[in-house]
Amino acid sequence: MKTVIKLEELGLFIFGIYLFSLLNYQWWWFLTLILAPDLAMFGYVINPKAGAFSYNLFHHRGVAVLVYILGCHLGIETFELVGIILFSHASMDRVFGYGLKYEKGFKYTHLGEIGK
Repeated sequence: MKTVIKLEELGLFIFGIYLFSLLNYQWWWFLTLILAPDLAMFGYVINPKAGAFSYNLFHHRGVAVLVYILGCHLGIETFELVGIILFSHASMDRVFGYGLKYEKGFKYTHLGEIGK
Protein backbone atom coordinates (compact mmCIF):
# COMPACT_ATOMS: atom_id res chain seq x y z
CA MET A 1 0.00 0.00 0.00
CA LYS A 2 2.86 2.42 0.74
CA THR A 3 3.98 2.14 -2.89
CA VAL A 4 0.51 3.05 -4.13
CA ILE A 5 0.38 6.09 -1.83
CA LYS A 6 3.84 7.21 -2.94
CA LEU A 7 2.84 6.86 -6.59
CA GLU A 8 -0.30 8.90 -5.93
CA GLU A 9 1.78 11.61 -4.25
CA LEU A 10 4.24 11.56 -7.15
CA GLY A 11 1.30 12.10 -9.52
CA LEU A 12 0.15 15.07 -7.44
CA PHE A 13 3.69 16.49 -7.49
CA ILE A 14 3.75 16.20 -11.28
CA PHE A 15 0.33 17.89 -11.37
CA GLY A 16 1.82 20.75 -9.35
CA ILE A 17 4.63 21.06 -11.90
CA TYR A 18 2.00 21.21 -14.65
CA LEU A 19 0.09 23.96 -12.82
CA PHE A 20 3.33 25.89 -12.40
CA SER A 21 3.96 25.63 -16.15
CA LEU A 22 0.72 27.57 -16.70
CA LEU A 23 2.07 30.58 -14.78
CA ASN A 24 4.25 33.35 -16.16
CA TYR A 25 7.29 32.51 -14.04
CA GLN A 26 10.61 31.13 -15.14
CA TRP A 27 11.43 27.60 -14.01
CA TRP A 28 14.18 28.70 -11.63
CA TRP A 29 11.41 30.12 -9.39
CA PHE A 30 10.01 26.63 -8.88
CA LEU A 31 13.42 25.17 -8.15
CA THR A 32 14.26 27.99 -5.75
CA LEU A 33 10.97 27.98 -3.85
CA ILE A 34 10.17 24.26 -3.67
CA LEU A 35 11.96 23.87 -0.32
CA ALA A 36 10.71 27.17 1.16
CA PRO A 37 7.81 25.58 3.11
CA ASP A 38 10.39 23.73 5.21
CA LEU A 39 11.24 27.06 6.85
CA ALA A 40 8.12 26.36 8.93
CA MET A 41 10.26 23.89 10.90
CA PHE A 42 11.66 26.86 12.80
CA GLY A 43 8.52 26.64 14.93
CA TYR A 44 10.20 23.71 16.65
CA VAL A 45 12.66 26.21 18.15
CA ILE A 46 9.77 27.41 20.34
CA ASN A 47 8.38 23.98 21.27
CA PRO A 48 6.97 20.81 19.63
CA LYS A 49 3.39 22.12 19.70
CA ALA A 50 4.30 25.37 17.92
CA GLY A 51 6.53 23.45 15.53
CA ALA A 52 3.80 20.99 14.61
CA PHE A 53 1.33 23.84 14.08
CA SER A 54 3.61 25.89 11.84
CA TYR A 55 4.84 22.85 9.92
CA ASN A 56 1.31 21.54 9.34
CA LEU A 57 0.03 24.96 8.28
CA PHE A 58 2.61 25.13 5.48
CA HIS A 59 2.28 21.44 4.53
CA HIS A 60 -1.50 21.08 4.48
CA ARG A 61 -2.75 20.66 0.94
CA GLY A 62 -6.12 22.15 1.86
CA VAL A 63 -4.38 25.42 2.74
CA ALA A 64 -2.40 25.22 -0.51
CA VAL A 65 -5.52 24.72 -2.60
CA LEU A 66 -7.31 27.61 -0.84
CA VAL A 67 -4.38 29.96 -1.51
CA TYR A 68 -4.29 28.86 -5.16
CA ILE A 69 -8.06 29.29 -5.63
CA LEU A 70 -7.92 32.70 -3.96
CA GLY A 71 -5.18 33.68 -6.39
CA CYS A 72 -7.24 32.47 -9.36
CA HIS A 73 -10.37 34.24 -8.12
CA LEU A 74 -8.61 37.54 -7.42
CA GLY A 75 -6.29 37.30 -10.43
CA ILE A 76 -3.18 37.46 -8.23
CA GLU A 77 -0.59 35.21 -9.83
CA THR A 78 1.70 35.43 -6.80
CA PHE A 79 -1.00 33.71 -4.69
CA GLU A 80 -1.33 31.06 -7.38
CA LEU A 81 2.43 30.53 -7.23
CA VAL A 82 2.42 30.22 -3.44
CA GLY A 83 -0.47 27.74 -3.56
CA ILE A 84 1.29 25.64 -6.19
CA ILE A 85 4.56 25.64 -4.26
CA LEU A 86 2.82 24.62 -1.02
CA PHE A 87 0.86 21.89 -2.83
CA SER A 88 3.86 20.54 -4.72
CA HIS A 89 6.13 20.61 -1.69
CA ALA A 90 3.61 18.71 0.45
CA SER A 91 3.30 16.03 -2.22
CA MET A 92 7.07 15.80 -2.62
CA ASP A 93 7.50 15.42 1.13
CA ARG A 94 4.95 12.63 1.26
CA VAL A 95 6.71 10.76 -1.53
CA PHE A 96 9.69 10.64 0.86
CA GLY A 97 7.53 9.63 3.83
CA TYR A 98 7.27 12.99 5.59
CA GLY A 99 3.71 13.61 6.70
CA LEU A 100 1.84 16.10 8.82
CA LYS A 101 3.31 16.29 12.31
CA TYR A 102 1.90 15.34 15.68
CA GLU A 103 2.61 17.58 18.67
CA LYS A 104 4.61 14.74 20.23
CA GLY A 105 7.68 15.59 18.14
CA PHE A 106 9.02 16.12 14.63
CA LYS A 107 9.50 12.45 13.80
CA TYR A 108 5.85 11.54 14.55
CA THR A 109 3.71 11.98 11.44
CA HIS A 110 0.36 10.87 10.08
CA LEU A 111 2.31 8.53 7.78
CA GLY A 112 4.13 6.90 10.67
CA GLU A 113 7.33 7.52 12.54
CA ILE A 114 10.18 8.94 10.46
CA GLY A 115 13.26 6.73 10.41
CA LYS A 116 11.48 3.63 11.58
